[in-house]
Amino acid sequence: MNKKLIVACMFFSTLLLLAACSNKATGNETEKDAAKSGQTEQDEKIIIDNNDFVIEYDKAPSRAISLNQHVTEIMLALGLEDSMVGTAYLDDKIYKPLQETYEKVPVLAEQYPSKEQVIEAEADFLYAGWSSAFTEKSIAAREELKELGIDSYLQMSSTKVAPTLEDIYTDIRNIAKIFRIEDRGEELVSQMNQDIEEITAKLPEVKEPLEVLVFDSGDTEVFTATQNFMNTLVTMAGGRNVFGDVEGNWATVSKEDAVERQPEVIVVIDYGSTTVEQKINFLKSDPALSETPAVQNEKFVTLPLSAASEGIRAAEAVEILAKGFYPDAY
Repeated sequence: MNKKLIVACMFFSTLLLLAACSNKATGNETEKDAAKSGQTEQDEKIIIDNNDFVIEYDKAPSRAISLNQHVTEIMLALGLEDSMVGTAYLDDKIYKPLQETYEKVPVLAEQYPSKEQVIEAEADFLYAGWSSAFTEKSIAAREELKELGIDSYLQMSSTKVAPTLEDIYTDIRNIAKIFRIEDRGEELVSQMNQDIEEITAKLPEVKEPLEVLVFDSGDTEVFTATQNFMNTLVTMAGGRNVFGDVEGNWATVSKEDAVERQPEVIVVIDYGSTTVEQKINFLKSDPALSETPAVQNEKFVTLPLSAASEGIRAAEAVEILAKGFYPDAY
């Protein structure tokens, strides 16, 4: 081989080596960028302790079913409709900005689907808002679902006493992590925070917050919110839940006790077959409850149950309450 050919070969070998090094460096940078973005690799195992039930998610689910309205709305807000094969159990109308997307996903049942329906849909993931979904009477226990090859997640903020916004954000982040879309989860949390801050910034400065009774239902007694998320929402909107000192999330109290606490506003929860108008008419006609300042001054605020649940509509719920409590500020 002549001298010129040897030199040429050495030159091209050097170029190939440099190119290989460059590609490796670029690959490393790409990996670093992916890590910085907060995205989990599709094949990375995710382990989550979900209400003392540890689940290992080997890959992002592709055939998910949401089992309650507030978790359906979380999935849709995260843009996961293409990974869903069904929804179930609406409390009322779906959140309007998500209506069009919601219509793209099949509704499997008016309430909970049967285990057979879940299997027939070839579901690989069930997302429940309430623990009632994962029982033998509804679908199946989570242990049985796991044996069937179906992973699950139960909204933790909906199963604890005195849940906070941060508890909801933890659920949103967990779902985003399971589906390997952490960036979308952070964007949703950030938008919710921003919306809530804009609403609460308009609240007037008051010496004492308004005394608020949450009326869910009841005729001989009152079924009311105590330390559940509605209590959090009432506080954020500048009110004070008159039964916020009672332990637990819900309580049945006597009418006399409700009257004694002198609520200035009554938040009427809208859901089910009994209309808001029927509930308000009952409050006005009841000999005891009609004596409260709220009823006498006709200070009623209607809050949809779907907005009051531990989902993406916290800002909407706070806005409804704040406008009802302090209309002059809005």
